[in-house]
Amino acid sequence: MKFGPIPTREAIGAVLAHSVRAADLNLKKGTLLTAAHVEALIAAAITEIIVARLEPGDLPEDEAAARLLAAILPDPGACGASISAPFTGRANAFAAHPGLLQVDTAAVHAFNRIHEAITLATLPDQARVTARQMIATVKIIPYAAPRAAVEAAEALLRELAVLRVHPRRLQSASLYLTQTPGMKPSLIEKGRRAVEDRLTALGLTLAHCETLPHQAAPLAQALRASPGDLVLVLAGSATSDRRDVVPSAIEAAGGAVERLGMPVDPGNLLVLGEIGARPVVGLPGCVRSPKLNGADWVLERLVHGERLHSDDIAAMGAGGLLKEIASRPQPRADGTGEAAGTEPLRPFTTGVLLAAGASSRMGEGRHKLLERLDGEPLLRRSAKALLASPLDEVIIVLGAREDEMRAALEGLPLRIVTAAEWRLGMAHSLRAGLQAASGQADAVLVALADMPGIDAQLIARLLAGFDPEEGREIIRPVAASGPPGQPVLFGRRFFEALLALSGDNGARSVLAEHPEFVTDIAVADPRQLADLDTPEAWSAWRRGSVLL
Repeated sequence: MKFGPIPTREAIGAVLAHSVRAADLNLKKGTLLTAAHVEALIAAAITEIIVARLEPGDLPEDEAAARLLAAILPDPGACGASISAPFTGRANAFAAHPGLLQVDTAAVHAFNRIHEAITLATLPDQARVTARQMIATVKIIPYAAPRAAVEAAEALLRELAVLRVHPRRLQSASLYLTQTPGMKPSLIEKGRRAVEDRLTALGLTLAHCETLPHQAAPLAQALRASPGDLVLVLAGSATSDRRDVVPSAIEAAGGAVERLGMPVDPGNLLVLGEIGARPVVGLPGCVRSPKLNGADWVLERLVHGERLHSDDIAAMGAGGLLKEIASRPQPRADGTGEAAGTEPLRPFTTGVLLAAGASSRMGEGRHKLLERLDGEPLLRRSAKALLASPLDEVIIVLGAREDEMRAALEGLPLRIVTAAEWRLGMAHSLRAGLQAASGQADAVLVALADMPGIDAQLIARLLAGFDPEEGREIIRPVAASGPPGQPVLFGRRFFEALLALSGDNGARSVLAEHPEFVTDIAVADPRQLADLDTPEAWSAWRRGSVLL
């Protein structure tokens, strides 16, 4: 890749290295410069700019990021993950459900040694994650990566399982609390509440709870008959030897003790065993406190289906000094089974497909959305494109000829709303769609149903560009040979402005008033941005051309 200043007239096809703002010109870093851009720069008296120009053997940053993430997660669903489309050389992976993240740290280290242009960052191995939480990001540092480096990384990853989110496997637990002579009932109750809070945070139910004398025989009898997927014992006196009460009871119940003690403080005095296929944990006394301790690490892994051995416990020593260290947030005790981390979540996005108009420009009796392409009405084709994309929910707004439109959508998993005031203009249809959107929506994609070129890949690219922290809160597609088009993604901060619109101008005024939040996504094929609202436009499309 070549990098440096060049005369502006020679910059067509190069990548802008630094943002340019002059008068009405606002070009962002990373823009692929077209002839129109160069003319605008020259008109602004900018005669030299710094650019990056790809050479043979280079892969564009987005292509490289997408290939690498696909190599890391070749089957995201099977690994409990979802992935984003690349944007500015970055592609992200998110947890598809709550769970425990497994990371092959050796593979991550090897990946990051291949070439400085390619990087992979992940959450720590054994991190407990929420649904939609970011778990990994691939970032290309310059504007391109050497093809050879990308191929070397793909070869490295071919036989490795780098990332996997394990779902919760266990559902319920039994808890036995042993009582020593003179032990205060309040201390027993404190332990019960603390353990139950931990189970609730992990998504488990407490199937049985019982208080027993601190003796091996009654405890063994209870362990043999205990219900639940996991058996816990909180002893009235700490376990300090394999011949002590809790280990002896496990063995007397027909089980085996795998490990006594762990190199984690607090939490040293933990007992790990099994009775049949069920794990049994003798909890350390520190679990009476809500602070993080070694038992939390053990329970997290057991709950998510891992069978722990003595070596696994022994390996917890590095990083196991937890006293006075806020190494990670405590889990929520709200029954969600999710961690209260600060890592970014994948935004919740709503698609609003506008299909309420009367299609008067098509002539008597014809409706553009009921015209057929590839054997199905355009309306159904457009809805299926949104449903195939990473959008979290899809809402379609109907008005004219509603019964026919509903028939065309039969069987599709989307929400249909009616715009009562659709005759007053597009803004009223948009309002109906926004009002039906989920309250947790971070952004809404506004799409027109008469655009057959819109597909799931284009929508994924628009979603990948959304990043409020970076100021990218309105995302729209732009073809090199035409003006900006549809669909447009709006962040939550603009919902109020969109709801206040009226008439038939759509959201143009919102775009015009907030150019600093607008990010353009280049579209190579102008047919993707074509709308078919006249017989002439339909004829052109069927001939393979387009009227813009």
